[in-house]
Amino acid sequence: MKLNYKVKGESGEPLVIIHGLFGSLDNWQTLANKLSETFMVYLVDLRNHGKSLHSEDHSYELMAEDLKEFFEDNFLNDVNLIGHSMGGKTALLFADKYPEYLAKLMVVDIGVKGYPPHHSEILKGLNAIPQGEFSSRNQADEILVNYVPDFSTRQFLLKNLTRDEHKKLVWKMNLPVLERYISEMGAELPIDSIEIETIFVRGEVSNYILESDYSSIKELLPNSSVITAKNAGHWVHAEAPEFFYKEVLKFFGE
Repeated sequence: MKLNYKVKGESGEPLVIIHGLFGSLDNWQTLANKLSETFMVYLVDLRNHGKSLHSEDHSYELMAEDLKEFFEDNFLNDVNLIGHSMGGKTALLFADKYPEYLAKLMVVDIGVKGYPPHHSEILKGLNAIPQGEFSSRNQADEILVNYVPDFSTRQFLLKNLTRDEHKKLVWKMNLPVLERYISEMGAELPIDSIEIETIFVRGEVSNYILESDYSSIKELLPNSSVITAKNAGHWVHAEAPEFFYKEVLKFFGE
């Protein structure tokens, strides 16, 4: 599948960034603008997200193959790859299958292990917003707040709304398919061993990577390390932007 993407920068080593579930490349543009001073940054919309094509199928295997096609189409090699959440698991599977394309890997607030389904209230809220009936995000937010009380999470989700030909708001993401495959997005990855130098960046107040996970991560990725962003949750790059920016420069610039 051909993926929608944007390029930031005019020179430097290639740095590819892939977003998480319910996200898009738009979530990373502020950081990408800063990183483009050092790297040639490629922001990618994964299938069924952002402006990439919709499909009736959605899996980590397919997303890894999409990413391989993207690398080949853009003649990318020795790539520094960042993946957040679902994008982090996609990046891990890609590194397992196609390590020859990568230089280094950064995985943001997600592990290799399986996670139980935990997006039920978000999905209820998203499905409660009538497609093509609202003309403002405030109207959609008045419904979503009943399911998702956290303001920043709602703002993140509402960025998925776009206007149709009648100027009404509809979802950019393929919500029915994402809901159908939501359990698979939490499944443990079928990975044997990844030798690429890898850094996991966890949020201190997030429960996606626990200290008890460190040993299993090290077993599967012997050349890995874990760092923690103080006072940050799951969206580390948005909640601790200066810390995250400095760590990206430090890790990929070494």
